[in-house]
Amino acid sequence: MPQTAAPPGQAAPRRPVLQCVVLVVIALIAMTGLAVLIIWASVQPKKLHYSIEHGTVKGFNLSDDKLSSDFDFVLRADNPNRHVSLYYDRIEVTVWYEDQKLSVNNVHPFYQPKRNVTFVDLALVAKNATVYGATARDLRMERAAGEVNLNVKVRAKIRLKVGVFKIHRTLKVDCESVMVPFNFHRSFQRVVCHTDMDG
Repeated sequence: MPQTAAPPGQAAPRRPVLQCVVLVVIALIAMTGLAVLIIWASVQPKKLHYSIEHGTVKGFNLSDDKLSSDFDFVLRADNPNRHVSLYYDRIEVTVWYEDQKLSVNNVHPFYQPKRNVTFVDLALVAKNATVYGATARDLRMERAAGEVNLNVKVRAKIRLKVGVFKIHRTLKVDCESVMVPFNFHRSFQRVVCHTDMDG
């Protein structure tokens, strides 16, 4: 006996329900995004400020174009915002001399409240780092002169907390021409860093 086909419109009621669910989800996402933009615009966040407040070089040894040394810096992180706090989730710090990377290290994650200044210790170690040709010569000359010109770069994954919302960003902090004395009796000159933030 031949089977009777299902009525043509029998499965149709499921399709409108699915479409409604999809539209509701899209509307919720759009409303959430709009709410974040409105809050962000109303808060008018101020730019974050960073500077190197102190720096030292210890155990410096350069032989056979291999460098071993300890670099210690104090980074001042200033959050001037009244409505924005920050979570620093992943922080990488590198020390450069001219165009060569001497050392890299990670800093422990931390939370920075609103209208807060936090001092962060940056400790980096160069162990048998290869320094090539003219760069090695320049480094020896600066050692003889008593101070070295370094660049310190910080890259961090952060979350900006505004009310109940958290906005993910990538923070780039470049501190250039950080003159670090080899002699502890020499004074250190504070260096203001350039700051950039990507979405």
